[in-house]
Amino acid sequence: MTTFVLDEKLTADTIAVARLGLCELRLMNDRRWPWLILVPQRPDKVELHDLTPLDQTMLTFEMAMTAQALKSVTACEKINTGALGNIVRQLHVHVIARSSGDPAWPGPVWGHGTREPYQPEAAGQFSLAIKRALDI
Repeated sequence: MTTFVLDEKLTADTIAVARLGLCELRLMNDRRWPWLILVPQRPDKVELHDLTPLDQTMLTFEMAMTAQALKSVTACEKINTGALGNIVRQLHVHVIARSSGDPAWPGPVWGHGTREPYQPEAAGQFSLAIKRALDI
C-alpha cells in the first residue's frame, strides 16, 4: 500500500492552509489571484473517476465549501473551478476567485504574466481568513 505524498511542484508552488476531511487545502503562492487548491489525500490518483464514489462525493462537498469560503472572503464576481492536470498529474482542483479588472480577466489565469509571491504575513492572514470562513 502506498501512502499519499504531495507532488513536488504543488509543494513548491503552494502554501499549506488546512487539512479537510479528504483534501489538503493549499494556497497558490501568487497574490495576483486568490487561488486555492484542493488535493485529495489519496495516493496515485490522477483523474476524478480514479476516486471511489464516496471520495468523489466528499471532493465535491469540499470544493463547494472552499468556493463558498473564497467568495465570502474576497467578494469576487466569479469562482473558477478546474482540474486540469496537464503539468501536475496528481489529482488536484483549482478554486480561483475572479473579478473584472483582475490581471487576466476575462481570460484564464494559467500562463498569464509573472507570478507574484505572497509575503509570508499576507499569506498567513489570507489563510486565516479562509479557515475562519470554513469554520475550522
